[in-house]
Amino acid sequence: MTEQENKNEMMEQEPLPELDVDAIVLEEGEMNTRVEEEYNASQIQVLEGLEAVRKRPGMYIGSTGPDGLHHLVYEIVDNSIDEALAGYCTHIEVEIEPGNVISVRDNGRGIPTDINEQQGLPAVTVVLTVLHAGGKFGGSGYKVSGGLHGVGSSVVNALSEWFEVEVSQHGHVYRQRFERGKIATDLEIVGDTDETGTLIRFKADPEVFSVTEYTYETIQRRMREQAFLNAGLQITLTDSRDPEHIEEEVFRYEGGIREFVSFLNESRALTPIHETPIHFSTVKGDASAEVSIMYNDGYDNLILSFANNVRTTEGGYHENGFRTALTKVFNDYGRRMNLIKENDKSLTGEDVREGLTAVISVKLTEAEFEGQTKTKLGNTEMGPMVNKMVYEKLSVYFEENPAVAKTIFYKCQDAAKAREAARKARDLARRKTAFEGGGLPGKLADCTDKDPVNTELFIVEGDSAGGSAKQGRNPVTQAILPLWGKMLNVEKVPIDKVIGNDKLSPVVLALGTGIGEEFDLEKLRYHKIVLMADADVDGAHIRTLLLTFFFRYMRPLIEHGYVYIAQPPLYRLSKAKKNHYAYSDEQRDSIIAQLGNGYTIQRYKGLGEMDPDQLWETTMDPTQRTMLRVNLHDAELASETFSILMGDKVEPRRNFIEKNAKYVQNLDV
Repeated sequence: MTEQENKNEMMEQEPLPELDVDAIVLEEGEMNTRVEEEYNASQIQVLEGLEAVRKRPGMYIGSTGPDGLHHLVYEIVDNSIDEALAGYCTHIEVEIEPGNVISVRDNGRGIPTDINEQQGLPAVTVVLTVLHAGGKFGGSGYKVSGGLHGVGSSVVNALSEWFEVEVSQHGHVYRQRFERGKIATDLEIVGDTDETGTLIRFKADPEVFSVTEYTYETIQRRMREQAFLNAGLQITLTDSRDPEHIEEEVFRYEGGIREFVSFLNESRALTPIHETPIHFSTVKGDASAEVSIMYNDGYDNLILSFANNVRTTEGGYHENGFRTALTKVFNDYGRRMNLIKENDKSLTGEDVREGLTAVISVKLTEAEFEGQTKTKLGNTEMGPMVNKMVYEKLSVYFEENPAVAKTIFYKCQDAAKAREAARKARDLARRKTAFEGGGLPGKLADCTDKDPVNTELFIVEGDSAGGSAKQGRNPVTQAILPLWGKMLNVEKVPIDKVIGNDKLSPVVLALGTGIGEEFDLEKLRYHKIVLMADADVDGAHIRTLLLTFFFRYMRPLIEHGYVYIAQPPLYRLSKAKKNHYAYSDEQRDSIIAQLGNGYTIQRYKGLGEMDPDQLWETTMDPTQRTMLRVNLHDAELASETFSILMGDKVEPRRNFIEKNAKYVQNLDV
């Protein structure tokens, strides 16, 4: 969730802005003429074949970091999924081979091997070497597909050190090899077979990607998700990179998204408040939609939407239709059953989504996505279709299952009451602040610069450390807010218990943004919010509690990269009146080896043991310090992790800690 920043540059020096060509004013006469003379046909570069992909890979796969690397696997698997959607593929085998080679095999029809008349090459060669070539552009190859841009396989080919394809069809096995997108061998028959399907093996190009090692858990989550979305499809995932510890999992779910919803609740250590998921589906022409929902005892909600098996992280018309219908169903049911009185306020969308886990999956012939990353569905017709299905079928379900309906409805009413109590608490807090004068907490030592771009807020554990930080800081740009006492775990309480909490209110007041539905990022008073706690278990717990609060109620702070974690040293080693600081046991041992004999060493047990000069020099000075910035890479995974670690259930937390204990360093236990 965090990644190391550059020690001397990231925190203090902002990157230089890109040159705005339109903002350059040319001097009249000579300069304009010179530019015109130099800009001619010789300056026009034509990129042939897949060269454009290698020149600008980020345009096609998002990045050349870990996300882009794993995206290569998804592009190939998605093509096999499309074969499953077409009704021809029942089993997909994905393997991470030694050397981080990826292998994807399916038992579909196989990429066509006959000659493409337009290109004069075998169709499989065209598909793998020409952008926007495939069977998904209005032909009869695929009615439903996620890969509507037709760049998936060819992009993977372009960004691979080598790429091999094997096609089984027409009684033969055909094979062809490519190297960095270029044809290395012609398509040739290498054997006979009675089977059909496609096998693709490739190795990501280290000239393109900053890392070429795959994370098993990342691919595992994606493969499991695809198996849930395609009931009955079997996906086998194997990691054979270590021959002595080969890992293999088989994903197959006959219950489809019904099982998906149950799995999501279980993985987040949440207890459902009704026995089985609620599921309904509909078909209209070539389009279909299905929804599965289940309510749990938590306070958060998780809605996952998909179009043609592609995760639409930014939603779209299908998700909007679901949300609107859900709110209307509950309010109409409540008034019909006299559970909402005539003069009572209606439930809000926020009320009816508290504790909800939902999966929405639609499939259609001409899916319209925003860009190659496909994060939002733009087909307007899917909104009314999903809305009508949810409203009609959930209304019928409530009539036929009154006990379940009332259980869920009462939870939504409790959410509404908590929301109203939170509103009153906010109003009371505002009146109290206005009465007492000033809107900032009393213990805040604010900075004099009021431009949030320049300012930093250090949230410090304890008054002792707060005192050192106040004396050692730069008062122009650095503000200090000491916290004391046990922090509230917001994961276990409704929002009305969060509003006005005496440990969290100072943070909210200092930041100035408000929380929850009233959060306003434009009012943020500091663009660097630094959590500075002791380098021990208690300090880690405090940081986790604050991060839970930020994630649940002030998430844009994390999404925009405003939250940081200070890295105070663990040791001070002194020799000949010169101090050396170590931030890990390994660094300590290295310094000791360099110093030889005659040194003294101090192990810092807390920030309070450091005098103001030491705290400034090691932890607060922008030219010297090391900090971690908190990034939100996967909101769903982060939410699941917070639920496990900060929720009520002990067993899932114990399992998580045992599994991840190997990653923990420098904590006194």
